[in-house]
Amino acid sequence: MAGISESRSFIPVRIAVLTVSDTRSLADDKSGQTLADRITEAGHILAARDIVIDDRDKIRDTVLAWSRDKTIDVVITTGGTGFTGRDVTPEALEPIFEKRMDGFSEVFHRISYDKIGTSTIQSRATGGVVNATFVFVLPGSPGACKDAWDGILKAQLDYRHMPCNFVEIMPRLDEHLRRGKSAP
Repeated sequence: MAGISESRSFIPVRIAVLTVSDTRSLADDKSGQTLADRITEAGHILAARDIVIDDRDKIRDTVLAWSRDKTIDVVITTGGTGFTGRDVTPEALEPIFEKRMDGFSEVFHRISYDKIGTSTIQSRATGGVVNATFVFVLPGSPGACKDAWDGILKAQLDYRHMPCNFVEIMPRLDEHLRRGKSAP
């Protein structure tokens, strides 16, 4: 049964939040702030926070830089997952995923469906691994950020969560790199 094991100690994870938006600033970025608040309330470390415009290169370059930064374990983006012409976050990031996390999208949509019904199909939330760093691509609404954090990420980024969690496999994410293979 899933739950928190009291026999394990909490291990804080270093998480960066990237908001993708042409119109937001840090002062009015509700989705990024929602994530930042939840990250610190859970006991994790907000390692970085930034906003970039809806531009594939800027999104990709920021996530790649953070994925190479040894002080960042996880990157969460918010925004740019819809279907309009400016929504390019999945196109920017999926090509650099070493491993794609199909289950993240499926569980996110399951949680979202319970709250917004079939409107969940308008999101292309996704997740993967880049340079041994977990990357989660969320919609730009505060509600979607709450759903993803509360329903998936809070538990999976808690080492005490059983029967398994992302934290316990983090040290092994770069095994392919240690064998001489290159990453993006």
